[in-house]
Amino acid sequence: MTNSQPTTSRLTQASFHLLAKPTGAICNLDCTYCFFLSKDALYPGDRMRMSTETLESYLKQLLASQPDGPVSVAWQGGEPTLMGLDFYRQVIELIKQYARPTQIIEHTMQTNGTLLDDEWAKFLRQNSVLVGLSIDGTQSMHDQYRVWKDGRGSYVDVVKAWELLQRYQVDTNILCSLSAANADHPIEVYRFFRDELGAKHIQFIPIVERSTPVDLEIAEKGWSEKPGRRRILYTQQGNLVTSRSITAKQYGDFLSAVFDEWLAHDVGDMFIQIFDVTLGAHVGMYSLCVHAPTCGTALALEHNGDMYSCDHFVEPDYKLGNIHQTPMIELVTSPQQVQFGRNKHSLLPNMCEKCDVRFACNGGCPKDRFTNTPDGEPGLNYLCEGFQTFFRHVDAPMKRMAELISQGRFADEIMSEH
Repeated sequence: MTNSQPTTSRLTQASFHLLAKPTGAICNLDCTYCFFLSKDALYPGDRMRMSTETLESYLKQLLASQPDGPVSVAWQGGEPTLMGLDFYRQVIELIKQYARPTQIIEHTMQTNGTLLDDEWAKFLRQNSVLVGLSIDGTQSMHDQYRVWKDGRGSYVDVVKAWELLQRYQVDTNILCSLSAANADHPIEVYRFFRDELGAKHIQFIPIVERSTPVDLEIAEKGWSEKPGRRRILYTQQGNLVTSRSITAKQYGDFLSAVFDEWLAHDVGDMFIQIFDVTLGAHVGMYSLCVHAPTCGTALALEHNGDMYSCDHFVEPDYKLGNIHQTPMIELVTSPQQVQFGRNKHSLLPNMCEKCDVRFACNGGCPKDRFTNTPDGEPGLNYLCEGFQTFFRHVDAPMKRMAELISQGRFADEIMSEH
């Protein structure tokens, strides 16, 4: 046994998702709203590169701890392509070594796309990697916050990456962050992705940047370390938000407007994550932690083997341990992590328990539960108004689509009825 392996082991398994960050918070872009850029403050002086020793320990433990069937190997950052192609070629070889024949490996990578070239595209295609590419809409929308370190917009480079991935037929999802830059333009954003890029799969991600009154002025300037800018570590504290953040009303109105366009033209052809998740809730299935009744099965792994309760809670209070000292499965099933997952439901305000859309909403992500209910109870989601607007707006057509599916028919039949 090498010193990279834990000193104890258990032959137990659990189904969980682990988002690995091989470069930690290091990125070649400087997106203004990206709070994760501040996380390098957790590892001062570190190169922030996953070693071969940590990579092997991570994959060996992950594959041993997962049951038979699909196993997700997911990479994010920072910017994961900064590790270079040889790192991921090593990933493929190690998986061949440690995966059981009964496991089906599903590779995913979230990237800004700016470092991709033909060699990358061939590799991604050959290994069936599902790519999540970050694009925030048209050039003026995207370039407002998604910028290079010298302040230039990254739109042209990212669209080149999209075209490259399409040319090589790499499965690609659009990851669109919703912020002050695009939140008031739902149809323009949706039609841009559908009609100009030809995208088929879209995830809309609301930007909510929390801050305390003391730190708000600093937060407004962004999260990376720059000359003359005081460094602060982003943590889930405070009940204020930056001016870049989407409002609850904007979020609800945005999703509702896109849903109406989708319902009229694109059911069965365009796949919008939040719509799929909502339809699932109508038939009692929960595929996304944000709107599941409980959470705690989507964790984050840092470049050095540190594990955290969630990608949104990479901060000291939510560090579970390190896979070099404690087996991964023990960290995943630890009392601290189990309680973290249960708190999603147990800490719901009474107002949420009585809400007519709770079955679809379930209070949203715990990271955004920092406002009070009208009667003063803490723990209400900042996006609550938007959730209610959207889930109520889509209730009738979602029920109809669920009915069609229960009859063995196709959900897209609703378009001819509408």
